[in-house]
Amino acid sequence: MTDSLIKPLQDAPQDARDVSQDAQDATAVLSVPVDNPTLPGPGITAEKRRPIIAPWMRSKRDLFATVERAAGHAGYATAYHGLRLPWYGMQLTLMAPRGTARLITSTNRWIWDREAAPLRDFTVRQDDVDEYMRLARLRGGRVRLRGFVTVIAAVFGLGFALFLYVMAPELLYVFAAGGVLTLGYAGQQPDAPVIGPAVVRTELQKLTGTIVLRALDAIGNAKISAAVKDFGNKSAHGMGFTSEICRDGPGYRAELDLPLGVTPDDVVEKREALASGLRRKLGCVWPSGDTESADGHEGRLILWVGDRPMNETTKPPWPLLKDGQVDLFKPVVFGNDYRMGAMAVTLMFAAIVIGSIPRMGKTFLLRLFLLIAALDPRAELYAFDFKGTGDLGALEPVCHRYRAGDEPEDIQYVLHALREIKEELRRRAKVIRSLPRSVCPESKVTPALASDKRYGLHPIVVGLDECQVPFEDEKYGAELESICTDITKRGPALGIVGLFATQRPDAKSLPPGISANAVLRFCLKVMNHQANDMVLGTGAYKSGIKATMFSRSDRGICWMSGEGDDPRIVSSAFIDATGAEQVVVRARKMREEYGNITGHALGEGPSATAGMDLLGDILKNVGADEEQVWNERVAARLAELRPDVYEGWTAENVTAALKPWGVKAGQVWGTTDDGEGKNRRGIKRADIAAAIARRDADRAAA
Repeated sequence: MTDSLIKPLQDAPQDARDVSQDAQDATAVLSVPVDNPTLPGPGITAEKRRPIIAPWMRSKRDLFATVERAAGHAGYATAYHGLRLPWYGMQLTLMAPRGTARLITSTNRWIWDREAAPLRDFTVRQDDVDEYMRLARLRGGRVRLRGFVTVIAAVFGLGFALFLYVMAPELLYVFAAGGVLTLGYAGQQPDAPVIGPAVVRTELQKLTGTIVLRALDAIGNAKISAAVKDFGNKSAHGMGFTSEICRDGPGYRAELDLPLGVTPDDVVEKREALASGLRRKLGCVWPSGDTESADGHEGRLILWVGDRPMNETTKPPWPLLKDGQVDLFKPVVFGNDYRMGAMAVTLMFAAIVIGSIPRMGKTFLLRLFLLIAALDPRAELYAFDFKGTGDLGALEPVCHRYRAGDEPEDIQYVLHALREIKEELRRRAKVIRSLPRSVCPESKVTPALASDKRYGLHPIVVGLDECQVPFEDEKYGAELESICTDITKRGPALGIVGLFATQRPDAKSLPPGISANAVLRFCLKVMNHQANDMVLGTGAYKSGIKATMFSRSDRGICWMSGEGDDPRIVSSAFIDATGAEQVVVRARKMREEYGNITGHALGEGPSATAGMDLLGDILKNVGADEEQVWNERVAARLAELRPDVYEGWTAENVTAALKPWGVKAGQVWGTTDDGEGKNRRGIKRADIAAAIARRDADRAAA
């Protein structure tokens, strides 16, 4: 055969021979074996054992939910029918005559073997004498036996009734009533029963493989649709179920490998179409990738389909509502996922951003995090409510600093409080830098350091609701934004947690320094992709992480990003004002035992000099030609420079404020306005300049 092919090729034109040679070369390349039969496998075998005991029986939560559901249904049905028993009895009594007639008719048909009459009639019409005689003898035997049974039953029944009448007439009435009700039950209309169901059920479809494939085909992905049509050939497209569909909490769980080149994100983006294909509400359908199992990969889809939408499912109670203490360095349960499993968050070493449109649960979530912080007796709380409605008011008994409102005096209060935080950041950096590696090995606050009162490195949690208000203040907005940015960037390593909540997520409400450095992000419902990405990070919307999909009824439900590898949807625990007050009472008691009742909880406000450049202000007001000046004149000049801070200061205030900087007041000679020379308490300008040099050197070293 080869020779027969070579001969024509030799006679062919040169161009044809060149093309043929290229084809032969290509064939030779394709014929090179690429599958080595001796190539060893990776040696890794993934096994998945089926549970001996059903998962819902091994989970205390699921077992309790199942028992509670069954007991609740039984109790409701009992109460429903128990209340209607008199009406049932009256209806069944009225239907007893019809039931008696039906009983007599049925008994008569049974005794005389009427059910076999058509068969006997057929043999007559067929002139089959032998078969008719056999059937007649069979009927005669049946009639005699059934008649005898009926007579015996009637005699014994009458005898039993007479016995009860003589020995226990009360029981006779009971049996008689039961008989009447039974006859009435037999006499009711089949399409209108007297005793109807207590609960009218609308059965949901059980999730099956066929339904899952139908829904995936409906999302419009070409690769998935092609794989569904040829589903049995997994080796060609890679699509197939990896385990049986099973119950998982209040819903179903299906695991399957998607076609080659398709990722779970492709399905998540079409979640609405998927819900339509499953014939479920959007809040019931939650597709995600497999990040838990050992054999999971980027093409594995976990599809969870709930019995009810997330916002209609009863949430488990918050475990810390009535009991428990918190360690902010450890994960703390704050809500549930769509399976109603517990969701935890670690607040330490993170800055937190919360965003949503109004009335979606943003402030409730912020208050919940502050309640968690309050249950750690070491923590120092700063709670600022710029909405001014007092939603954070329950926390006042445990707050070091608290303010509600957006008036100028409220902004000044918050400014002074945040200046305290700014100075605390510097102090903590200096303390941590001075500690040996054996005490502070990672140059950040640890649980042991936070518990050691000698260092003053306890957790500090700062919460700002409607944080856009202070950032937009004309006079102090820039300084407040600068301090909050510093809290976001340096605070986590120094044991200071910043929580920023806003109902208008944009560049003004969440400055880039805050939005770009926040570790934990919680986005409830927003209206557009810009707000979505402002809270959850750039590109979140394109990746299918869309808080725009939540409805107005999805209060408290949000996307959480930063806790774990992938963003997830969570529902925060709902704690109303009364519940918050109960938690705070318990937190206050723990703090009293620990010795951490400070600031606002004791009726004290922030120092007006906190965070102010007192030394610089003095140096501005004391000319270079003044070697020394009285403190009373320094106080007057400071009040003129910054009346909002230094108004009302006296010489004693200046002396006390300079003492921490190592500047001591002494007797200074000066002249009064009348020209009279006197000695009064004062300072030297050179001492102020030296103190500034020392301070700047310390800050540069930090």
